[in-house]
Amino acid sequence: MKRTLLIICLSIIGLQTAFSQNTEDEIKKLSKDKWQWMADKDVDKLTELFDSQAMFVHMGGSWGKERELDIIKSGFIHYEKADIHEVFPPIVIENTVILLNRITLLAVVGTQEVSNPFMVTEVYVKVGGKWKMGSLSFSKLMTPGE
Repeated sequence: MKRTLLIICLSIIGLQTAFSQNTEDEIKKLSKDKWQWMADKDVDKLTELFDSQAMFVHMGGSWGKERELDIIKSGFIHYEKADIHEVFPPIVIENTVILLNRITLLAVVGTQEVSNPFMVTEVYVKVGGKWKMGSLSFSKLMTPGE
C-alpha cells in the first residue's frame, strides 16, 4: 500500500513538473516569436496575442492594445531587432506567467535609430486555452551588462 501511494505521489509530481516545463518552453517560444512579429510589423499575429486589456509601458509613456498596434503598424516605433541576452526562468502562478528578458533593442523611433539595453517584463495569461499577453514593460538599464 505504501509503495502504491509513493508511486502515485511521484507520478503526480512528475506530471506537474512536465506541465510546468511545457508551459515555460511554450512561453519562451511565444516571447521569441513575438519579437519577430514586432520586427516584421505582423499586426495580425500581434492582435491575436495581445489581450484587449493589455497595457504597454515604454520610456515615452504607457498605453493600451490599440495604440500599440497602431504604433507598430505605422512604423512610428519599428522594433528592428531584439538581441536577447538572457531569459530568466518564467514565474508560473496558476494561469499567469511572468517572463523577464534582458535585451538590447534596436529600434527606429520616428526617424531616429536608437539602441537601448532593457529589462523587459512580459505577463501572459491563459484565456480560453490560449496564451494572451496582458502586459509588456520596458525598463531601461543603466549599462548593457546589468
